[in-house]
Amino acid sequence: MNFLFIPLLFLLWRIFDFLIIFFSQKIIPYLGFFPYRDQLPGFNLPTWLSSLANFDGLHYISIARDGYAQYEQAFFPLYPLLIKFLTPLFFNNQLLTGIIISNISFFLGIIILLNYFKITIFERSRQDSNWLIIFLLAFPTSFFFGAVYTEGLFFLLLVSVLYFLKKKGYFFVVIFAFLASLTRLVGVFLIIPIAFHIIEKYRILKIKNKERATKMVAPTAIYNYLKPFLTLLAPFLGLGLYCFYLWKSTGDPFFFLTSQPIFGANRSSHLIFLPQVYWRYLKIFFTAAHDFRFYISVIEFFIFNFVFVILVLDLFKNLKIKNWKLIRNLKLEIRNYDLFALNIFSFANLILPTLTGTFSSIPRYALFSLSFFIFLSQIKNAVAVVKYLIMGIFLILHILLLGYFTQGYFIS
Repeated sequence: MNFLFIPLLFLLWRIFDFLIIFFSQKIIPYLGFFPYRDQLPGFNLPTWLSSLANFDGLHYISIARDGYAQYEQAFFPLYPLLIKFLTPLFFNNQLLTGIIISNISFFLGIIILLNYFKITIFERSRQDSNWLIIFLLAFPTSFFFGAVYTEGLFFLLLVSVLYFLKKKGYFFVVIFAFLASLTRLVGVFLIIPIAFHIIEKYRILKIKNKERATKMVAPTAIYNYLKPFLTLLAPFLGLGLYCFYLWKSTGDPFFFLTSQPIFGANRSSHLIFLPQVYWRYLKIFFTAAHDFRFYISVIEFFIFNFVFVILVLDLFKNLKIKNWKLIRNLKLEIRNYDLFALNIFSFANLILPTLTGTFSSIPRYALFSLSFFIFLSQIKNAVAVVKYLIMGIFLILHILLLGYFTQGYFIS
């Protein structure tokens, strides 16, 4: 990949989004019904920039400035802590600091992601890696990567864990996995790629031992193969630390879950399974008034199912099925452990939010189901028109969702 391609693409993405925000302010009536909205002018930034802190962004700024208020424990602590400690470097402006953290994190994350897949699957396909980033940037809610949200930071931590797993840099895996689970709850699911890495490592060791026709392994070799097991704890350490803080401060170690219904979006604090969520949305489609919230529900439903179907196709792509006609002798082989593990993580990332009983915010949460973007990028050139069609739909939805979000409408 050309050295200048990624910086140029990133810059075009930023300019494109800022132009959308600028024109949206002239076309879409402002709604702005969310907490702390009256504080936005106090940051003395142009509205095309400060609007990237709408909704959750202002909660993160409030936590960074004043600590947790009642029920704000639903927001994990690492991002607001970074805003708090880095704000003196950026004119003591928490909003500007949040935007800078998010954009730098996302840009670095893109570079690490490309290096990871260069050594995983794209060593012979520069075009596929280009499409991977294009789909990621064009996705309807990719603007959250550059907003005062945790998306940019978590993206960097996620791809860093994957990269250092591949490079066997276990010390860095522990650090980034720990920080990831202090940033978002889904960070705990990083145990999935870590576990599959260990499984593959021991599978290779077993093969090598057979080739040597011996069961004896040198002590140093045993130590080297035990080291990865320590990384399994890392995703739980960050979450465990936050739970301990919540237990000491609120008496409820899982207050980040039990406080969710306070923020609306029809979320539940007890588990609701996928069939029930589908039933809820079918009732919305047949009984609800066709207002703005109705069309957002349609988009949520569409994006969830599109991503889900693509992940299913990607799952079978990464599995080699033998004797599938004879169920009793059915055998499954994993073609690529890295991609298979990432697929399972992508499923977990997509399904976890639905357990609160809604597809609300799925268009934003789906950003971390990276297997979805990988599959799209590898669509064969013979059906390249499909790529352009999908990208066109993404861009249309991107323009609409960003425009309404920055004008104070809840879209994800």
